[in-house]
Amino acid sequence: MRIVVSDSSCLIDLRKVSLLDAFLKLPYEILIPNTLFEEELLKFTEAQKRAMLRAGLKVIDLPGERVLRAQLVIRAAPQLSAHDGFAFALAETHPGCILLTGDRYLRTLAARHKIEVHGFLWVIDEIHQNRLSTAKALCSALRLLAGDPAVRLPRKEMATYLKRYGVLR
Repeated sequence: MRIVVSDSSCLIDLRKVSLLDAFLKLPYEILIPNTLFEEELLKFTEAQKRAMLRAGLKVIDLPGERVLRAQLVIRAAPQLSAHDGFAFALAETHPGCILLTGDRYLRTLAARHKIEVHGFLWVIDEIHQNRLSTAKALCSALRLLAGDPAVRLPRKEMATYLKRYGVLR
């Protein structure tokens, strides 16, 4: 089973549109660094966090050398947050994994290091391909996020996805 290392941004967006359960049912092993789980998912209730763990999300404690690696990464790329560094350091330890992030700088860094990287829209496609939600529900979720000023998905790609999933009804 392939591994997906997630940062917090996609999980937050999936929660906003009630697709977190569907995401966790995808045929992947989904990992998140413990610091992101504890410090970045602030609007998640304890019950939601427990449900994510029951659904198979694995929270990983980074060993000392990985924490040092994360620190080196963020020193070299100060536009990354400490949590971005932790997600990258975790992804590096799993060759062939997918790094799931909405952060442009983290995506660029991962691509430079030959780590496959995807974002929220890829998750939408995966949920649809695995028949974990209807096209109608996915289109509604996309519309909701398109109107949310806190969400920073690329407008052009979002318009393409809205059109695609609107037609699939």
